[in-house]
Amino acid sequence: MPSRIFGIFLNQGESARPLVEQVFQDRQAVPSGQDHIFDHGHVALGWQGNGVPNMAEQKGLSAVMDGAIYNRDDFGVFKNDAALVLSLYQVHGLEKTLQLCNGDFALALYDQPNHALYLVRDRFGIKPLYYHQSGNRFTFASQPSYVGHLPWIDLTPDPHYVAVFAAGHYRYIDNRPDKSPYQGINQVPAGTFIKYQNSVPAPCLYYRFEQQPEFTSGEQELSEQYRKLLIDAVKIRIKGSNNPVFTLSGGMDSSSVVSSAVAATGNVQSAISTVYQDKTYDESDEIQPMRGAKVDPWHPVPVEVGDLQAMVSQMVAVNDEPVATATWLSHYLLCRRALELGYTGLFGGLGGDELNAGEYEYFFFYFADLMASGRTNDLDREIRCWIQNHDHPIFRKNRAVVDRMFDTVVDFSNPGFCRPEPNRLQRYYSALNPDYYDLPAFQPVLEHPFTGYLKNRTFQDLTRETAPCCLRAEDRQAVAFGLDNFLPFFDHRLVEFMFRVPGHMKIRDGVTKILLRKAMKGVLPEVTRTRIAKMGWNAPAHLWFSGKGLEWVRDMVASSRFQQRGIYNLQQVERIITEHQRIVETGAMEENHMMFLWQLVNLSIWLDTIGG
Repeated sequence: MPSRIFGIFLNQGESARPLVEQVFQDRQAVPSGQDHIFDHGHVALGWQGNGVPNMAEQKGLSAVMDGAIYNRDDFGVFKNDAALVLSLYQVHGLEKTLQLCNGDFALALYDQPNHALYLVRDRFGIKPLYYHQSGNRFTFASQPSYVGHLPWIDLTPDPHYVAVFAAGHYRYIDNRPDKSPYQGINQVPAGTFIKYQNSVPAPCLYYRFEQQPEFTSGEQELSEQYRKLLIDAVKIRIKGSNNPVFTLSGGMDSSSVVSSAVAATGNVQSAISTVYQDKTYDESDEIQPMRGAKVDPWHPVPVEVGDLQAMVSQMVAVNDEPVATATWLSHYLLCRRALELGYTGLFGGLGGDELNAGEYEYFFFYFADLMASGRTNDLDREIRCWIQNHDHPIFRKNRAVVDRMFDTVVDFSNPGFCRPEPNRLQRYYSALNPDYYDLPAFQPVLEHPFTGYLKNRTFQDLTRETAPCCLRAEDRQAVAFGLDNFLPFFDHRLVEFMFRVPGHMKIRDGVTKILLRKAMKGVLPEVTRTRIAKMGWNAPAHLWFSGKGLEWVRDMVASSRFQQRGIYNLQQVERIITEHQRIVETGAMEENHMMFLWQLVNLSIWLDTIGG
């Protein structure tokens, strides 16, 4: 039941309902959606979506919810999840209620007797939630564009956000979890609720997983526990879904989710994948072992980018902001096709890389843990295996690379403390006009609640780097096409479990995802379970930004509107474009600039859209 929530808290004597009605009329986000409003005079809470509205009222309390609670069977029978939350709230209060619930949701709860409004976001921020205060006027919404429809709110872009998106790396655009791309609009951070009372919004962090002792059980026992947890995380989400389809790549994570669904239900599942003519990122061959016993039907979605400008413009409009990476254009087209095929839910493997140490860079932090613990023989063996399994003509693997990373991204004098990778962070700083923003002064926050480097690096990705922008795109694009979105790896039981698993059960002998591989024995096809090479779900944007696509970029950069903004150093941008063209046209063994160009066109289209 894809939905959006929105509400307004005004001064006494003002009527909020007409404003909510007008915003819903202007911003119809869900296909064939309907609107429902709780009217409390100067306070109004609205729900917009398909099917039965996820909202409830009882004993002076009102709640509207975007998302779902998956362990609802633990509490009895209720009309909907919003009613369940209100019932628990009356008995336990808000914080205890949230700790009892396993779900992905954004919630607004109005306690009329206490004249207090609570805005809640789930543990990992699967569902978005924003708010704005102007004097005694307080508004909230699932997406910034809802808030932006109100006459007293100005959607001015935040200069820090613009600068990081323009010339930084996408990993750093979410380094401030309480901010949004808009200067006057705040975001409810993951695992947090905002209490608005007496014209004061007060944040309260209700969920944060701290360091716990690592498991001492054997690998076989832990793999069995992991398998049960993953299958159950998939099972409880299937129970709350209706006619879902599973996104499928050639990797372990999405394949494990599909196969866990087969194990949970006894039924073969439907799957959908993006495929490309260019074989650089196409995973059609790797997907084939999943067909038949695990997947039927399989829906390949050919990604054919004709009018790149039109496609990116449509996607940016849906997202209310520039979109972090080119992968999400493929996801956008996949969601559109899922709707055309009649599916109403979408399952994915997002989060698996973070939990199972599947990112290539995680090797360095595991190596750092070995170094810090004095396990030099193990370190030497792991580096040799890493080189043997993962060397690349552009991204070379050797001991010198490890030593260089030790010098830059870890601090051995401060156990577990990780630093930003400077080349990734600063590679394109020269492309920013220094008069626009002092980007070199930006110091990203890297939290270190754990004593291990690998744990802190994965925690950072879950909370401030890779996960937030991906979760946002997953949500925006699924909802835009009337799809519910399910991500079992973000079940908090799985996350907490995996943060207690020792590093050698995640990476060993140059192979990642060790415990997941063991847990999926007999569940996944063997060829998929034992595949070492990792492509990563990506898109051939290097080709999109060639020929006519690159001509479009040049025309954009040459336009007076682009240049008058004063964001970019135009000479450096032209140098990057020319270099990208050379690399793509000659096939040079060098890293191209598709990521920078993707961010440039997304940012420019978004600024055009909002008049920035």
